[in-house]
Amino acid sequence: MNKIWRTSKREIVYSDKTLVMAILNVTPDSFSDGGKFFSIDNALRQAEILITEGADILDIGGESTRPNSKGVSAEEEIRRVAPVIEAVAKRFDVPISIDTSKAKVAESAINAGAEIINDISGLRFDETVAPVAAKYKTGLILMHLRGEFETMHKLEPVADIFQEVSNGFHWSIKKAEGYGVKKEQIALDVGIGFSKTFEQNLELIAKLNTFCQEFSSFPILIGTSRKSFIGKILGDVSTDERLQGSLASAAIAVWNGANIVRVHDVKTTVETLKVVEAIKNQL
Repeated sequence: MNKIWRTSKREIVYSDKTLVMAILNVTPDSFSDGGKFFSIDNALRQAEILITEGADILDIGGESTRPNSKGVSAEEEIRRVAPVIEAVAKRFDVPISIDTSKAKVAESAINAGAEIINDISGLRFDETVAPVAAKYKTGLILMHLRGEFETMHKLEPVADIFQEVSNGFHWSIKKAEGYGVKKEQIALDVGIGFSKTFEQNLELIAKLNTFCQEFSSFPILIGTSRKSFIGKILGDVSTDERLQGSLASAAIAVWNGANIVRVHDVKTTVETLKVVEAIKNQL
């Protein structure tokens, strides 16, 4: 029986293969690709490359959430993302996700052509994102996160990260459903790298099946691409030297049940996951 994730424009089957969500940042300061795709022409060219390489979803964001990043106003975020989303939606029939935690930005992005809201705060920064998702029947990704925008990378770690993430998911799901979001619209992201220790990040990936079992009604998304824990394992290498580590972490996450991986490097990820799935299908 197919597992379906519903967006405002389509039903996305996530039981047949892992979905690859490609990152397209239209920001001047994202930790890995800041400034590269700031213009509409550059963003369109990159979107075409990502789709050709096998991206199932494009995740477009206009506010960096890297450590020590500065928040931007909703108006500035809209100015960055809305024209790009509109241009991509006109040219390509691919699900577009808006990476934002602001309801005003989410609604503008949906009107421009987005069909999924990717809220890194799991409705903690602005819970009125949920009624926007309910109104437009978009997909809604709820990430586990602690603290506020300024503190989300700086909080002291909790002792039991699995209980913390589980409690956070239950809170976010209940909040979303309270505003009318349907279960089949929701996906969950454990939030690798956000106020979690190096060891906790590794443990969450190693034991991801814990959440896949507890929250079996929802697609589980994981984003490890080029993150600092990979750099640390490999000897404090720069973001552009973390490809192999990113592929390894994605492969293990998928082996342990991840349904969606959020990545910078689409072609190599797609090829890696084909091998992982071919082997996993023999279980």
